[in-house]
Amino acid sequence: MLNVVVAFFIIAIAIAWIWLQPVFIGWRRKQIQKKTLSLSHLAIVEKNLPIYNNLPITYKKRLQQHINVFLAEKQFIGCGGLKINSAIATTIAAQACLLILNQKENYYPKLKSILVYPSAYIVRATNPIGDYLVEERQEVRLGESWYKDRIVLSWEQIEYDIINWQDGHNVILHEFAHQLDGEDGSVNGVPLLDRQSDYINWASIFGREYKKLQSDVELGLKTVINNYGATNPAEFFAVVTETFFEKPKQMKQKHPELYKQLKRYYKLEPMDWN
Repeated sequence: MLNVVVAFFIIAIAIAWIWLQPVFIGWRRKQIQKKTLSLSHLAIVEKNLPIYNNLPITYKKRLQQHINVFLAEKQFIGCGGLKINSAIATTIAAQACLLILNQKENYYPKLKSILVYPSAYIVRATNPIGDYLVEERQEVRLGESWYKDRIVLSWEQIEYDIINWQDGHNVILHEFAHQLDGEDGSVNGVPLLDRQSDYINWASIFGREYKKLQSDVELGLKTVINNYGATNPAEFFAVVTETFFEKPKQMKQKHPELYKQLKRYYKLEPMDWN
């Protein structure tokens, strides 16, 4: 009888924790958001997020709150001899939180760790050949987000992207867009949208724009959207996210419907800051 009571008590605690955990997380985040971002961290944000000084005051405050939560919840791991410091962690947090500035405050729920290499890194990749053979090769990468709980980034590339903001390429925005894409369990170029009806417009516009980019690439035409976006729908979403934040004017001019969809999704108007 005692064992039954103990088992029932343990189950009751587990159920209570499942129900109360979101409440506790929300409360803890509110406490973290109340803290003022330190002056040293703020200086890093001002330096390494080129559009920060152009943001409205309310956006600046909200971004600082998000950065505090992000730094408190995510683990940063230095790889290849790189030691994580406040500049690295805060820079990544600032740009990652830009994507969720006006989104629901879930802070990339599946993401636990950010691995940072000093420069490009080499991975062993496999490629199926037919039904029974597999080709192994080494690939040089600047970032990846295909793991459910971690992102891999190159600090050298991040520094390059900071200097070259508005060139339409940003490894942090790209890889964290993949994280947003995968929140529904599938990395397929379709993130979680507000309403079920939104998926119809998204599929129509993104499908048409994706095919258009593939056609333009095949014809060798110059495009506002980076050619890598023609690889597959998931990469297309990540690449157009980079374009949306770094080249909003060109994107709105050349791809107005696509721009409108991204504006609705991110709930932001980057043309006001660039």
